[in-house]
Parts: sequence; C-alpha cells; structure tokens
Amino acid sequence: MTKLLVSAAIAISVLVSSTALAAERTITLAVKNMYCADCPLIVRKSLEAVPGVSKAVVSYKDKTAIVTYDDGRTDVSALTRATTDAGYPSTPGS
Repeated sequence: MTKLLVSAAIAISVLVSSTALAAERTITLAVKNMYCADCPLIVRKSLEAVPGVSKAVVSYKDKTAIVTYDDGRTDVSALTRATTDAGYPSTPGS
C-alpha cells in the first residue's frame, strides 16, 4: 500500500512540474509560397489546428505568421510541419 501511495505521489509531482514548466511562447515564422489573398487564411487554419496554438496572425504582405502557442503542448517543428503540409513551407524568422 505504501509503495502504491509513493508511486502515485511521484506521478502527480511529475505531471504538476511538467505543467508548471510549460509556458506560452510567441514565434514569428517566415512563410513561403503565399501568392494570393487566400493563402494567409489557409496558413492560419493549418496553424490553429495544431494542439496548443492559441493564436496565429498571418501577413500576406510580410510573408510571416506570428504564432502564440503553449510549449508544453507543441513545438516549433510541429508548427513548421503544419504550414509545410498545407503547401507553405516555413522557418523560424526574426
């Protein structure tokens, strides 16, 4: 019984600590292949479909996507993969 309680306590502490370490981040992606006014909508929808993304603002003029996401639920490679799979390769920009 004691081992079970200790195991449960350890599992809970690991879950709590990983959640506590997660943070909201914002990144700007340089997006290629945007040639029309509909392209930003497609890019935005592809990013918003990634779990953990709370906001995506896409600029056709600047060829960028500013993405706010929970780094405990997703990462930059998932974001760039989402846009690339939609036909718009992206890379972390400045």
